[in-house]
This record gives sequence, C-alpha cells and structure tokens, in this order.
Amino acid sequence: MAALVLPTDWIKNWEKSGKNEFLQLCRTLADQPSDDVILRDIQAALYELSWHVIRGSLKLELAASILGDVVELREDMASILADVFCILDIETSCLEEKNKRDHFTQLVGACLFLVPDAVLKERLDPETLESLGLIKQAQQFNQKIVKIKTKLFYKQQKFNLLREENEGYAKLVTELGQDLSGNVTSHLVLESIKSLIGCFNLDPNRVLDIILEVYECRCEHDDFFVPLIKSYMCEHQTLCHILGFKFKFHQEPNGETPSSLYHVAATLLQHNLIELEDLYVHLMPLDSTIVEEHKGEIQEAKQIARKLTMVVVPSEKSEDKEKEKEKEEEKNDKPPDNQKLGLLEALLKIGDWHHAQSIMEQMPAFYATSHKAIAVALCQLLHLTVEPLYRRAGVPKGAKGRLMRPLRNKRAPRPAETLEDLRREVFSMLCYLGPHLSHDPILFAKIVRLGKGFMKEYQNESRQDHKEKMDTLLSCFLSIADQVLLPSLTLMDCNACMSEELWGFFKLLPYQHRYRLYGQWKNETYSSHPLLVKVKAQTVDRAKYIMKRLTKENVKPSGRQIGKLSHSNPTILFDYILSQIQWYDNLITPVVDSLKYLTSLSYDVLAYCIIEALANPEKEKMKHDDTTISSWLQSLASLCGAVFRKYPIELAGLLQYVTNQLKAGKSFDLLILKEVVQKMAGIEITDEMTMEQLEAMTGGEQLKAEGGYFGQIRNTKKSSQRLKDALLDHELALPLCLLMAQQRNGVVFSEGGEKHLKLVGKLYDQCHDTLVQFGGFLASNLSTEDYIKRVPPVDILCNQFHTPHDAAFFLSRPMYAHQILSKYDELKKAEKGNRQQQKVHKYMAACEQVMGPVHEAVVSLHLPKVWDDLRPQFYATFWSLTMYDLAVPHNAYDREVNKLKAQMKAIDDNPEMPLNKKKKEKERCTALQDKLLEEEKKQLEHVQRVLHRLKLEKDNWLLAKSTKNETITKFLQLCLFPRCIFSAIDAVYCARFVELVHQQKTPNFCTLLCYDRVFSDIIYTVASCTENEARRYGRFLCCMLETVTRWHSDRAIYEKECGNYPGFLTIFRATSFDGGNKADQLDYENFRHVVHKWHYKLTKASVHCLETGEYTHIRNILIVLTKILPCYPKVLNLGQALECRVHKICQEEKEKRPDLYALAMGYSGQLKGRKVHMVPENEFHHKEQPVRSATATSLQNGPGSAGKPATAATNAGKPEEGASEDTDKSKEKSQGAAKPASKTNNTTTKVATSNGNSAPNSNKNSKEKEDKEKSGKEKKEKKEKTPGSTPEPKGSGKERQKEERSAKDDKTRDGKEKTPKADKDKPKKDEKSKDDKAKAGSSGASDKESSKERDVSKENCKGEKNTQSGSLKSPVPRSDSAETEREQKRRKLDAHSSPSHSSAVKDSLIELKDSISKHYANHNTATQSKSKEMETDKKDSEKSRDRSKEKEKKDDKDRKDRKRDYSNSDREMSQELKRRKDENGTSSSKHSKSASPSDSPRSNDKSKSSKSSSKEKGDLTKAQKNFSTGKKESRHDKDKSEKKEKRDSTGAKEDKKQYPFPVVAKQRA
Repeated sequence: MAALVLPTDWIKNWEKSGKNEFLQLCRTLADQPSDDVILRDIQAALYELSWHVIRGSLKLELAASILGDVVELREDMASILADVFCILDIETSCLEEKNKRDHFTQLVGACLFLVPDAVLKERLDPETLESLGLIKQAQQFNQKIVKIKTKLFYKQQKFNLLREENEGYAKLVTELGQDLSGNVTSHLVLESIKSLIGCFNLDPNRVLDIILEVYECRCEHDDFFVPLIKSYMCEHQTLCHILGFKFKFHQEPNGETPSSLYHVAATLLQHNLIELEDLYVHLMPLDSTIVEEHKGEIQEAKQIARKLTMVVVPSEKSEDKEKEKEKEEEKNDKPPDNQKLGLLEALLKIGDWHHAQSIMEQMPAFYATSHKAIAVALCQLLHLTVEPLYRRAGVPKGAKGRLMRPLRNKRAPRPAETLEDLRREVFSMLCYLGPHLSHDPILFAKIVRLGKGFMKEYQNESRQDHKEKMDTLLSCFLSIADQVLLPSLTLMDCNACMSEELWGFFKLLPYQHRYRLYGQWKNETYSSHPLLVKVKAQTVDRAKYIMKRLTKENVKPSGRQIGKLSHSNPTILFDYILSQIQWYDNLITPVVDSLKYLTSLSYDVLAYCIIEALANPEKEKMKHDDTTISSWLQSLASLCGAVFRKYPIELAGLLQYVTNQLKAGKSFDLLILKEVVQKMAGIEITDEMTMEQLEAMTGGEQLKAEGGYFGQIRNTKKSSQRLKDALLDHELALPLCLLMAQQRNGVVFSEGGEKHLKLVGKLYDQCHDTLVQFGGFLASNLSTEDYIKRVPPVDILCNQFHTPHDAAFFLSRPMYAHQILSKYDELKKAEKGNRQQQKVHKYMAACEQVMGPVHEAVVSLHLPKVWDDLRPQFYATFWSLTMYDLAVPHNAYDREVNKLKAQMKAIDDNPEMPLNKKKKEKERCTALQDKLLEEEKKQLEHVQRVLHRLKLEKDNWLLAKSTKNETITKFLQLCLFPRCIFSAIDAVYCARFVELVHQQKTPNFCTLLCYDRVFSDIIYTVASCTENEARRYGRFLCCMLETVTRWHSDRAIYEKECGNYPGFLTIFRATSFDGGNKADQLDYENFRHVVHKWHYKLTKASVHCLETGEYTHIRNILIVLTKILPCYPKVLNLGQALECRVHKICQEEKEKRPDLYALAMGYSGQLKGRKVHMVPENEFHHKEQPVRSATATSLQNGPGSAGKPATAATNAGKPEEGASEDTDKSKEKSQGAAKPASKTNNTTTKVATSNGNSAPNSNKNSKEKEDKEKSGKEKKEKKEKTPGSTPEPKGSGKERQKEERSAKDDKTRDGKEKTPKADKDKPKKDEKSKDDKAKAGSSGASDKESSKERDVSKENCKGEKNTQSGSLKSPVPRSDSAETEREQKRRKLDAHSSPSHSSAVKDSLIELKDSISKHYANHNTATQSKSKEMETDKKDSEKSRDRSKEKEKKDDKDRKDRKRDYSNSDREMSQELKRRKDENGTSSSKHSKSASPSDSPRSNDKSKSSKSSSKEKGDLTKAQKNFSTGKKESRHDKDKSEKKEKRDSTGAKEDKKQYPFPVVAKQRA
C-alpha cells in the first residue's frame, strides 16, 4: 500500500515535484466519499510520510509544513493523524535505535499545533506525553485514569430520581398509549420521545424499557411498535439485555411468563432486531435440564410398560397404587415455566418457522411438540401453509370445509400452491410434529387427502422428467406416513374415520410399500417416544384382558372391544392375538368371528402381521421330533383360510410370500395356500373321501360343490373371485403351479436329505395336494381365455419348465376341454344342424383341431421306442380325459336332488320360520335343483359324444409292433401308474379307463395281462408311495377289484362283459379279433381261478410288507388294505392270514409306533367286521376245471404253435401226474369244504384222456356221473357234521370219512392208471402231427403247474413250522421260488423267442394260469402219516433228482430214454398213491384242511410231516414236466428245475424280482 501511495521518487524529488504529488494525492483521497477503504489509504499515506521522517530521509520542517496543509483537507484529518501517531508510538517504543524514537518525538512536537492536546492525551502513551511536555508525570496520569474509569463504570451515580423528572415518564407513557388508529406514525411518536428525553433528561434505556412495556400491553400493534423500536434503538445487545432482564424477572419459582412478552420477543426475533443466540441464553430451563427431563420421561414410560406386563401379587398391588398416587400428586404441582417452549409457541403463532426450527433443533426429538400448545400452534401454521393446495387438490367432491385466513405477516412461510411446494417447508414441519399430529385430526385428514391426490397424479404421470420429481415426492409422502401419520393414528383415541381416511391413501400404494410402513410402525415407531411406549403397554394389557374373556358366546361384545382397540393400534393388538392363536388353536373360530368390526386398514395390517408371524425366523416349522409340521404353523394356516375368506383382505402379499418360499426351496408354507384355497374357493383336498363324494366329484361344478366335499362351503363366489383377481393381477397363477410341480421332487431330493422320511412324505403330499387343489381352482374359476393365455403347451411345460408329465397334463387338461367345447360351439353356430350325426361329426372335428397339436407335442416327451407300442393319440387321450368325460354319476345327482326336496319339505314343515325366509330358502333350493338337473343333462350329452369319439379312435390306439406284454408294460409305466396316484378321482379314472378300453374291444389290448400285472406284485409300488399316494393307490386297486369281483360274481355278467372280448383272448399272437372262436377265450371257471390267484398274490405281498418292520411298508400296506377292504379279502383263509399278521403288528407297535398301532387296530376291527362276507376257498372258485375241446384249440393255434402251450383253458387243467395228489388233498379239504374235490380229479382225467385219444372217454364220463352223485351225498353229510368252513375236530365221524376217502381213492387210482397210456403215445404222435404237439404242450404246462403246487405246499409247510399260536410269516418265502422261477422263464423265453416275441407273451399269461392251478393244488394238499411218508418221499426225491440230472446231459433225440423214465416215474407215482390210500384211512383226520398262507393253530405240528413229502413231490413233478413240453420249453425247464432246487429256501429277496411296476417294465423293455 505504501509503495503505491508514496513512491520513493517523490521523497527524492520532494522539493521539485514530490511535495505537490503528495498533496495532490491527499486532496484526491479527501474529496472521495468517506468509507473504510479511503480512510485506510489516507492513513497509509500519512504513515509512510511519517516513517520517512523517522528514518531521516525527509526533513522535519518539510514534513510539518505539508502535514499542516493536509490537515485542512478534512475535518477528521487531525483524528486520523493522531491514529497514525498512536501506531508509530507503539512501534518506535519497541525499537532499539534511539534516534528513530527521537525523530518521532520531534515530529509529534512539530505537529502539536495541528492536533488538539486532548486527542493526543487520549491516544498516545503516557511516557510519550510526558516527553512531549503535555503532562507533568506519567505515573500520576495513570492513577488519574484509573480513578476516572472507576467513577464512570463502577461507581453507582444516584442521579436517577434526582436528575430525571417523573413528568417526562408520564408524558412518555401517555404518548405511547395514545389511540393509534388515526394518522399517528412511529416517526412522529419518535420525535416526541426524543423531545421528552431532552426536556426531562430521561434515561434512554429506561425509555426503551417503557416502550417495550407498552408494546407488551398493546402487542396487536406490531406495525407501529416494530418500526418505532427499529428507529429508536442503536444497539441490538441493549434491546436483548433489556428483554433478557424481563425474562429473568419471571424466573421465580412460582413465576409465569406472560404470553405478551413471548409475543414481543418473537416479533423482534422475526424482524431481526435481536439475535436468537443472544436471547436464548437468558431463557430457562437449561438445555441439559431438558435432556435429563426427556430421559426421565422415557424411563418412566418403560417402567409403566414393565409393570403392565408383570404379574403382581395382590399385597404388592396396594403398595404400588400408593406410590403411583404420590407421583401423580408431585406431577400435579405446577411445573416450572419453560420459557424456551413459550417463545417457541409464540414464534409458531406469528409464523416465524425459521427461528422456531432452530429452537426445536436444540431439544430432543419430539420433545417440544409433545407439549400440546406447541403441537397445536404448529398444526395451525401447517393449516395455513397447505390451505391453497388443499382447496385445489385435496377437498373431496361435495365437501366445503372451513376457509382459513392467511397470516398478515409477510415473513411467515409462503403457502403451498403445488405439490412440489410441499417439499419447501410443509414436510419438514410435519417431521418435527411427528406423532403429535394426533392433536388435530382435521389436519391429519388434509395431509392424507393431499397424499391421495398425489397418488392419483403419480399413477397417471407418464412423462419421464416429471416422473423423477414424482418419485422424490413419493418418497417424501412415504416418510411422512411412516414418521407422522401412523404414529399419530396410534395416539388418536379409537378414531375409525381417520383409519378409513388413511386407508384411502394407503390402498393406492403397492402392498410392498404398505407392508414396509407397517413393519416400521410395529417394530420401531413405538420405541421412539415415551407416549408411544405407554400406549403400546396399555394396548397389550387391554388385548390380554379381552382375549382372556373371548369365547364363542361373547363374540359380539368382545369383537367391538377388539375393533375399538384396532382402530389405533392394530399392529400391537394383532401381534398378541396371533401369538395366542399359535398356542391355542381353539381360539381361531371366535377370533375370526370377532374381527367383523375392523376397519379396512386394520384388515390390511392383519394380513401383514400374519405374514410376519409366518416368516418369524426364531420359530421352528417342525416339531421337536422332526417328523411333523409344527402346530403353530398349522394354526396360522387355518386362521389364514378363515380370515381371508370372511373379510375383504388383499391376498397379494400372502401369495407372494408363499411363492418366494417355494423359490427358496421351502415347501412348509404351502399349508397356507392349501387352507386359503380350500376356504376361499370351497375346493377341498382329502384322500378320505367316501365313494359318494367321489362319485359327486365326477360330475359338474354344481354337483361337486353340493356333494363332493365334507364341509359344504357356501357363498364362495365373492371370495374365490378375490383370490382369482389377486393371482391374475400379480401374475402368480402359473408361477405357483410350476413351482409346486417342481418342488414335489425338490422335497425329496433337495429338502429331504436331512429330514425324517415321515416328514418328507408329508411335505411331498402337502405339495402335491396343494398343486391338485390349486390347479382345480384355476380350472374352475379362470375363464377360457385367461387359462389358455397363461398355461403354455404341454411340451413347453415339460421340456422348458421341467414340469413332471403328470402335473403338466393336469394343468393342461382343463385347457383342452375348454378349447374343444368352444371350438364345438363355433362349428355348431357356423352350420345350424340339429341332427345327432351332424353334432357328433362337428365334435370329432373340434377334437381333431384341438388335440392334433397335442398329439404332435407329446412325441417329444418320450423316446421314439415308446411310440412303437402306444400311439401318441392314445397317450394324449388317456391324459386329457377325466371322469367327467367317461361317465355320468346319475346316483349322485339323484341323491343331491332328493336332499334338496327333503330340505324343501322340512322348510314347509317348520312353523317357526318366517314366511319371507321360507320363500327365500325354497327359491334357493328350487334354483339349485334346476341347476343340478340341467348340469346332469349337459354332462350326459357330453359323455355320449366322448364315448362315440373313443369308439372311432380306438382302432388306432395300440400298435402291434412288439408284444402285447410290452404294450401293457408301457401303458402301466407311462399312463396308468403315474396317474392313479395323482388324485383320488384320477385313481377311479384309471380303473374306469382300463374297463372302458376293454369294453371298446380295443385291438392289441390284453385286459387279462393288464389286470394280472396290476395285482401280481404290489410290494414295490406300495413301498414307493407316500401316505396319500398309498390311499389313492388303494382306491385304484379297490376300483380294479370291484370290476374283477363283478365279473367273478356271476357267469352271466362275465359272459356278457368279457366272454366275447379281445381283452380275454388267450392266443397272444393273434393281432386281430374276429369274435367268432369261443375256444380262444378264457372261460368263466378259469377266470375265477385267475381271480383267486390274484387274491393270493395280494395276500402274499401284504404279509411280506407287514413283516418287513419298515415304517413306510407297514403304514402304506395298512392304508391300501383298508381301502380295498370292500373287495378283499373275500376268501376266508386269506383273511385269516392277514388277521394273524395284523394282530401281531398291533402287539409289536403298541409302544413303539403309535400311529402304526392305530392304523393296524383300525384295519383289524374293520377286517373282523368283514368276516361274515368271506367265503371258503372252494366256494370262491370250483376246484374242477371246465372241459374244453382240445381239438378246436390245437386247430386254432395252427402250425406255428408246436412245442408251445396251446391255450390258457387247456393249461388251466390239472396234469395227469398231479391228479393223485389232488385227490388226496381234496380228501383233506372235504372235511370243511362245501364242495367235493373229486370233480377235479375226474375233470383232470377227462382232459388228459382227450389229449391222447378218445377211447377212455366213455369210462371217464360214467365215472364222472358216479362221482357227482357221491359228492352230492358227501355234501349233505358234511353240512350236517361240519358247520361253516372250520376244520372238524378229531374223533367225530372218523370211520365215515375213512370210507369216503377209500372210495374216492379207488376211483382216482382207476382214472390215474389210464392216464399214462395216453402220455406214452404223445412223443410218437408229436412227430406225426402238429395237433398232438400242441396237446403235448398243454400237458407240459400242466406238469409245470403240479410242480409249482408242490413248491407252494412245501413252502407253506415251512411257514407253518415257524409260526406260533396260529399266526404265520409272510407267504412270500413259500411260493417265492416258484414265482421267481416263472419270472426267469419268462425272461429267458423273451430272450430266445422269435422276433415277434409272441412266445414270451404267451408264456406270461400261461404262467398266470399255471400259478393259479398250482396253488389250488396247494390249498388241497393231503397230509400223510409221518414215518412211512418221509421214507418213501426221500427215496422218490433222490431218484427224481438223479433222473433230472441225466436228462439234462442227454440230447433232444433221446426220446426213447425219456419215455422209459417217464413210464418209470408213473409207476412209482401209482405205487405211492396206493400207499397213501392205505395210510389215509388212519391218518387223514389228524391233518389240517388247508395249506393257505395262514393255517389254524392245530396244523402247526402236523405240517412238519407234510413238509418233506411235498418237497419230494415237487422234485418228482419237475422231472415229469420236462418230458411233456416241446423242444424249447423242455430245454428251459431242465435248466430251471435244477436252479429251482437251489432257490427253494429263498424268500423276500427273490420276490423283489417279480412284478415291480415301473422297474421291471424297464428291465423287460
């Protein structure tokens, strides 16, 4: 600055130019307007000039003269120069160079005439003044200064009353208190005040104080006093001190600060006449005190909450009450005045939000607004701010409202005109207000309505730039809802209107936002403020009180109390109610009924609370045993179903929760979906349906609703519509289906790893059942367009979404039905023709159009090899049809119609019912009846169309590229088995479909094989099922057995429904059926044998499963047995076997596994009840085999059948070698049997002789007649002696029985002796004619049967040995080896047979009948005496084994040797029969009657003797069997007879190789 002001050149050339330049500079600076910058420049110029003098570069005289000229330029130049000297004085006094100090002193001395002495004395140091001679002594001068300062500043002058005149103050008060309505202005009054101060010598501060006092009294005149004070005062601090003194005055213990003072202070603050920081320090209480007070309030609130949740002993209650009274009294003492809050209130009232916000920031959150006056003031300010916007965008139609006048204060917040303006100040005000908006419900409603208006704009906004602004506003509104609206609702006392108002805003938000708000409200808001803590505790306490008293009887009053409580605090209330329901499920019904007084918001909160309870991570969803789902989850699921059905609650959140759980691979929560669909749509999923319900389920929707479910859930129209809308609006229908379908396997493979098998089964069932139920709901409730739009084609479902095939078709099935019907309707409208033929034609066309793409699509689902046997058309037809398409349940329709008629009659007979109600009920019943009749008619027409379509399609269903056996395998694997366990109705459908395919006379479909494969071995199928699948499988078997039982019951029915059908054709090579040859059909009696074989197989499998000891096997077989009880067991001895085994299960499992015990006990009781319907075995089927024409059979078979079994009918006959055994067995059997067994022997003889030549026929016929006569007599005698079918005790009638047996043995021996002759000629004739070869084949098959009979009897004997007290082990070991051997034969023949595999197929059905006839012999086995029998049997068995080994080594050409061995064996057999005849007279009465899977206790010790003999007989028969069959069979039989001896002892292990449905089918393929 110095260099610029005074350059060095000026000093050097001072005389010439420097002096003038400097003077010109000072003149220029002095002429400019005075400000700080100019002043500094002048000081700098003078300072530089003086320094040049001090340094000696400029002479003193020159400087003094120029300074004299400069001083004259400005009035204050002397003062400026004195300031410069002051600075230089300080600087030079610090310098060490004395000459510079001397130069300074000389300069000041030269300028004494320029600067007054008083100014220099004021500014220079006393030592400098002394050196200049201005004062005498510096020390005395200092003392004098101290005295003067003390007198001025510290000594009180008593001039107040002495010098000032009271009159002046009186005039001042009068001046200020005058009427201000006229032309009086603050400027005029100020002039008067100045005059008064001057005239009466008034103290200005006292005058200011009086002005403020008058302003306090006349605070409405802000416009006058504020300008007056503004123009009067000189310093802000003075005014602030005076105000502070006024506030201090009112801080006495009982003092109360007047509101006028707050108003004056607030107004002065607003006009910036004082600073808030300066005034704030004068206000009480201190901030630290406020913080402590707030903490104390929180602690107190928490204590109150704790007390409310504690259990208090009565003695403690009285003490607590006294303490509470004392505290209340303390509170009632007037609290000290809070001046900060008072000032804050005043600021809010005048609209000074800026300063008010500053004060609130100094305090804890919501502390200020917790005082009602402040909250109300802030609410009023908000009213004024939002008023214009509310009038424009928030007022509902038709509402007027009270107009609010805006503040006259221009400094108040600017009113909001647009939604964007709310962000300026309104939102921040609301945030400071917090829960205390509850003080002003009207403002609450205004804010909510503004939010509603905003949401409507937000939803309609499409422009991107506006959308971003709107998103910001949305987040602001959500924050306000979270921090202000919901907490305020909590503090409102039961204000249902506000709750509904708030719902009007919330319902426009997506449920995600709403649930987030509810979560904050429930879990965080209540801890933010002491008041809310108290309210929470009080709500819980009240909820406990209500819930303790809630019962079914007082639902209404309790419901009202719950409703009141829920208006304000729904989250806390529902949280407690749900916790109670999780413990006590009997509360569900009363709670649901009591929720009818809730608001819409409360219902929505309830939905959130339920989801939160379900998702609680602290709760285990399994019980401690890890085998069952927790009861709390089941209770919540039941509540969900009931609540969501009864009340209009949004479902989207709950459905999304279930979907998310499925995505995460958790299937527990499907229980919720199951309950919701069941309650809301009335669609019930249960495998415990009665047959009547199942029948109703095959009808239309109306019949299903009326008769298909246990609980008839009425009025589901609205609730199911809501469920449908929720699914469609949020696009959850298909995802849920797909996730459930995928999760079924996920349960087993993903979830099931660590879980108990029982739980995995339950979860699988739950997942599957829910899928079926949910799919059923979609099918019945979605429109055709909606369904087709959402469900993709079946190939996409399977290949892209990896949906299992059964589930994919389940989802697609309704779509096909819809499409076919709509297409059919289109075609009908296009061509109007009413003829039935035209309609059928149109229906076929519609089917082709819709199903054509499906036939193409299914090809990709399986390997090409599959379609060699099944046509895609057949596959798609099977999977796309339902029971609705196949049959009309007329009985079910009639039942429901009769029920409705009975209801109407009951209504008429009811005298108490009002007439109008009677009329309504009758109208409802009549309308329902009409609907049912119309539905029945519609279904009847539909079924006729479908059956006609199937009739036309059937010829193209099955191809003959491979064997019928293979076709049946694929049909079972890909169609029947997957679907029969899908649902109960599907189980019935599968059985009905098989029957329908049979009735339609479908080419290449063997009904016999199909049924045989279904019944033959159910062990693996049962073992692989879950609990519910076992029920469905049992129902399927029951329906199959019903059909079989119907055919078995009556010859006429059998002849009508099976007699001339290709399904019962016994020639498997035939690819077409002419229906003309009766010899190719299985006759009635053989069919009865086959049915008995199936019953035996079922018994064997059942006992095996019961004996495994595995939980799943036992549970499932008991379920299956319970389901098939109406049709099985029908045979007494099979029933006894089961009964013994089940009784053992009951004993074993009573303590170990109670659920198995309960199942077993239940079945055991039902089984005993069915005993009266059981019949002895010989009543179930005749032992004799019907006579058949062998000639016709051999001709039918033709040349290609040489060396193979001829027909099933011939095979069913007993072999010659086994006849004697049969005779002996039948004798034993005849003790308790109703029919004699001699017929069997005669028939056997008859068949055998007809195979050789016709010569002995006449003898045989005459003997047959004699036998029949004798058997009639025996029947009568036995009926008299032996009641029922129980074995006759020892002693009574022994001689008579002996005589009868000896007579029978004679006849049997005569027949037997004739038989081998025919057999000897067979090999010769075999070389000559093909017919004889066929006959040889048949006798070979008979040999097989006899050997198997002996195996079975042998194994039965073993079983008898091992059992105690009449209960047997599984029958599997007894006939297991025979079964296994048959299986191996079938496989070997399949491997070595011709390309068509017809021989393999033929074998399979022949073996079906072999095993049957084998095991009739088994049931009729005669027991011999112990000692002799064992010796002869041992010899025979050794010989037969030797022979069989020799025969295996020989070539096929050694026929003569075989003949010799054959005749030898026959001779041995005849000798053996003679011995038996002699022994039978003495020992037959001692033996038991049957070798069934379960024998009477008496047979245990005697069965030992029969064990070895039956074994030897089995070996002997095996040897004989090798001679009577053709080349290929003899070769295979030799191998098998040797292997069979090794396998006789093997049991359940080999049984596993027999008929597993899905597994073996693959092996065979």
